[in-house]
Amino acid sequence: MATIPSISGVSLSKLKRNHVHLDQNTHLNNLKTPKIHAITRSMKSWSLSVEDGAVTKPKLDLEDPNWKKKYEDEFEKRFSLPHLRDIFDIKPKPTTFSHKNGNISARGIHVFDEYSDGYVNDDDRALLKVIKYSSPTSAGAECIDPNCTWVEQWVHRAGPRKQIYFDPTEVKAGIVTCGGLCPGLNDVIRQIVFTLEIYGVKKIVGIQFGYRGFFDVSLSEIQLSRHVVQNINLNGGSLLGVSRGGASTSEIVDSIQARGINMLFVLGGNGTHAGANAIHNECRKRKMKVAVVGVPKTIDNDILLMDKTFGFDTAVEEAQRAINSAYIEAHSAYHGIGLVKLMGRSSGFIAMHASLSSGQIDVCLIPEVPFKVEGPSGVLRHLQHLIQIKGNAVVCVAEGAGQDLLQKSNATDASGNIVLGDIGVHLQQQIKKYFKSIDVPADVKYIDPTYMIRACRANASDAILCTVLGQNAVHGAFAGFSGITVGVCNTHYVYFPIPEVIASPRQVDPNSRMWHRCLTSTGQPDFI
Repeated sequence: MATIPSISGVSLSKLKRNHVHLDQNTHLNNLKTPKIHAITRSMKSWSLSVEDGAVTKPKLDLEDPNWKKKYEDEFEKRFSLPHLRDIFDIKPKPTTFSHKNGNISARGIHVFDEYSDGYVNDDDRALLKVIKYSSPTSAGAECIDPNCTWVEQWVHRAGPRKQIYFDPTEVKAGIVTCGGLCPGLNDVIRQIVFTLEIYGVKKIVGIQFGYRGFFDVSLSEIQLSRHVVQNINLNGGSLLGVSRGGASTSEIVDSIQARGINMLFVLGGNGTHAGANAIHNECRKRKMKVAVVGVPKTIDNDILLMDKTFGFDTAVEEAQRAINSAYIEAHSAYHGIGLVKLMGRSSGFIAMHASLSSGQIDVCLIPEVPFKVEGPSGVLRHLQHLIQIKGNAVVCVAEGAGQDLLQKSNATDASGNIVLGDIGVHLQQQIKKYFKSIDVPADVKYIDPTYMIRACRANASDAILCTVLGQNAVHGAFAGFSGITVGVCNTHYVYFPIPEVIASPRQVDPNSRMWHRCLTSTGQPDFI
């Protein structure tokens, strides 16, 4: 995702300390993804300066003996979760969520123990980063100061709490799915409904076709229950439908207020989460007791701070089919070249992981790593070399790769994303043209499985992830949090304030061990 999709009436106007502050009166349409412009390192301070004035981390005075404590305090402040108590003077009540009836002893006697009730304490935390790097030159090192000082960064653990801030009999919960399709949407919807009913919620509705469903009078609510969603996980897509773009924040909140919704679960990517945060802020401004909780949905795996997002594992697995087909075509033809284009607007995680897992890729091209097509060190010359030594080749390219090689377009889609040039078709044409120019026959087969992959049913790994994310989204709402999203971080399920995960897309680190592993697997040179 090269830009954060827009919702009219929402703006990322001020970003500081990695926060996104949303102004309801301006727009997201012209928002540019923050790009790291320079890294300044000195004994006094390390700071990131970012183009377009988008994100600026505060400078640290490393000569201050208390700099580490100040950094930890600043981090704690940034990652504190917005809560209904911030606005309302409300008292919690005992939870209605029970997942067991006590432990059973060897004698078959139920033993109730306050230390084994399975609930999460509000003070529980998980570490955001778990590796202590000894040097900034270590592979993948993320250091705060030149000495790579270890600084603990704790984030809130997800899960059911002993006390809740909503009466389930008074809850009307809404679920909305936005953006494009992604494997696992139905799984998340299903688990949200199941968990709400376990809490005792009777009124659960689905909003049709993304944010559009809030203002399009022709789209009615879908009444949801366990009976309705029982088997929807057996199919891909979304029971509720999806769409990009939407109405103004004010219109959406007007609709929420009119419908009597006081829990809203929003499934989507960066732009959808920007909209969810704007809705959260507007509800606070109007002093509406509404919990807005996001569930990150992006097949590209490009959400900050999270191990992975749902749909990614399925995408990598399904991409193997396309890669294997390209491999068979290439090996079955004289001088065969298989070319596969996979998803990844600004992040090459799918292409990298699919290439690494298949073991059949000779060249992997991703947006984060520039490359040349022509010239002595270009992709075409390497393909010629592969044809000479092994008689065939297989290339995997992410959709956002090599955009600097294509004609620029000012066109945008409904979400405000720049319409990308087709790097797959471009490479196909360039390969054919090159081999014709050197009078060497080449049989190029091009495969684009994008929409087949997006429409797949979630695989087992993603289905489990969706199950836990959906359940924890409901737990977070009943715990009184709003303006948060749920994710998995270092194998633990946690809650993040939404602004912290939408500051910019997560990208492949070209200096990471995983990218180096991919290069080792493909054997490709640097195309520069």
